[in-house]
Amino acid sequence: MFISNLFRFFSKKENLYKTAYVLIGGLFLIWMLFLDSHSWLTHKELNEEIEQLKKRKNDLQETIARDKAAIDQLENLDSLEKYARENYGHKRKDETIFIVED
Repeated sequence: MFISNLFRFFSKKENLYKTAYVLIGGLFLIWMLFLDSHSWLTHKELNEEIEQLKKRKNDLQETIARDKAAIDQLENLDSLEKYARENYGHKRKDETIFIVED
């Protein structure tokens, strides 16, 4: 019964053409969405990578801005001396440093 109805459906030329267009269109759509080198999946992965790279770029720009501010501050000799004393324990000649820890 089903086979005879199917045979009758495909025996008409218009139905055969419609079916061929739908089948070819469906195969083309599947090819373009999943199998092609420019597929939707590839674009999705690339967009995720772009977002990660943009985030990394923003983080690095913030780090650069902080470092530039530190460099500008250290160009002043008083600030440079203060930084060296606080971070590296530098001292002047004939000076004694007492370090008090909490």
